[in-house]
Amino acid sequence: MKHALPVTREQDFAAWYQAVISEADLAEESGVRGCMVIRPWGYGIWERIQKLMDARIKDAGVDNCYFPLFIPLSFFEKEADHVDGFAKEMAVVTHHRLKGIDGKLVPDPDSKLEEPLVVRPTSETVIGQAMSRWVQSWRDLPLLVNQWANVVRWEMRTRMFLRTSEFLWQEGHTAHADEADARRETMRALEMYRDFAESELAMPVVTGEKPENERFPGAVATFSIEAMMQDGKALQAGTSHYLGTGFADAAGIKYQDKEGGQQLCHTTSWGTSTRMIGGVIMVHGDDDGLRCPPQIAPHQVVIVPMLRDAPEDDAIIAYCEELAAAVKALDAFREPVRVLFDKRPGKAANKRWAWVKKGAPIIVEVGGRDVAGGNVSVLRRDRLYNEGGKLASAILPKGDFIAAAAATLTEIQASLFAEAKARLDANIRRDVSDIGALAAAFEGKNPGWVEVEWARPTGAALDKVIEWLKEHKLTLRNAPLDAAPASGVCIFTGGQAVERVIVGRSY
Repeated sequence: MKHALPVTREQDFAAWYQAVISEADLAEESGVRGCMVIRPWGYGIWERIQKLMDARIKDAGVDNCYFPLFIPLSFFEKEADHVDGFAKEMAVVTHHRLKGIDGKLVPDPDSKLEEPLVVRPTSETVIGQAMSRWVQSWRDLPLLVNQWANVVRWEMRTRMFLRTSEFLWQEGHTAHADEADARRETMRALEMYRDFAESELAMPVVTGEKPENERFPGAVATFSIEAMMQDGKALQAGTSHYLGTGFADAAGIKYQDKEGGQQLCHTTSWGTSTRMIGGVIMVHGDDDGLRCPPQIAPHQVVIVPMLRDAPEDDAIIAYCEELAAAVKALDAFREPVRVLFDKRPGKAANKRWAWVKKGAPIIVEVGGRDVAGGNVSVLRRDRLYNEGGKLASAILPKGDFIAAAAATLTEIQASLFAEAKARLDANIRRDVSDIGALAAAFEGKNPGWVEVEWARPTGAALDKVIEWLKEHKLTLRNAPLDAAPASGVCIFTGGQAVERVIVGRSY
């Protein structure tokens, strides 16, 4: 069967991923290695993610703010573990103007900055400096802020949405009077991300704590949501960190307690990014392009008129406009249904396939016969073909389609999640008990994940585990919060296990 994309997932998953991005008009290269231009459909998906996530953030009592793109290098130098973790990825500004020398524009030697400025890789240090001014008393706590921004991490190997030198994200930063309150916030943010991924992105995830070697630089504990892509690899789609008092000590975030003593704040940070769009592509996409969950689709229903430069075109347009108005008046997911009437010039079939590749949840075609019969031709993106391999267009009375449109969007959202959840559940093995079998489990194509017993080794013992994992191109993802209790010996060290951990290949 012929598909809309030039390559299938089975043929070359990496090439298929790039084809979806290109054919769905999500993003394109910018001319700067590792940076991308996010096109309107791709950015529209990000705007939906941003809107829905921002509402959750504000509902938790977190206020939005903004901090500078440039951070003095001295801010990082105060936190040794943090700067070590990002040192290889930092973009640094050293001059403030250019000068023409020998016919070339070069940094003016006389414009060297007194102190280099780091282009924001993350904002713990600069926000910590602000918090040290804003927090004086226990009455100022907890302090909860978030910013929507871009960050720069100079990646060597890049892939659009998944790993880019510049990306968009939100980063929450909070300060608390004690560890218990900070840890509650850490877990609140993690649960927010889990529910968002599953409810809005229709992307099932596993929540858990990262092993020591995978922690955020300088954190006491890091938690993540991990999603399984169709090739069996894991994608870290969101993280939440309990930072302890280390960042507070470095930045001087202190408060006077009720007894008049001085105490260090306990801080957290948590974030998600445009990487989520990459996850949506690889969880829901098929060989005809993206399948966009209705919750985040910029247009949930797209109406395509079949125009032929004929007298009946006016009637078709009027019919479509009436249809669009009726569907826009409906509510789905507690919002008005987002409808686009695509009146652009061009063949209806070409426009239909363009929207198939973009992943519009419902595509409605209307021709002269439909108008005459009071019908519409409806294509659900989650069920593109029938059992015979042909497009599963359904001819429905216009009134019936309108009456069912909102419920159909809910069905599509649910069906995408159910399909992805079934894939996740079917591809996590828990029957591997020795390291040889673990290596063998990843020899086939799209092997999925393996959950094994884990002793939380540290020091040299952990280094040995990491070396073995690198040799087999594997990573430790997280220790699932809902995993069964440890009941044996660690598969890596032979010591008594204290929890279970997921092993897999990752992006």
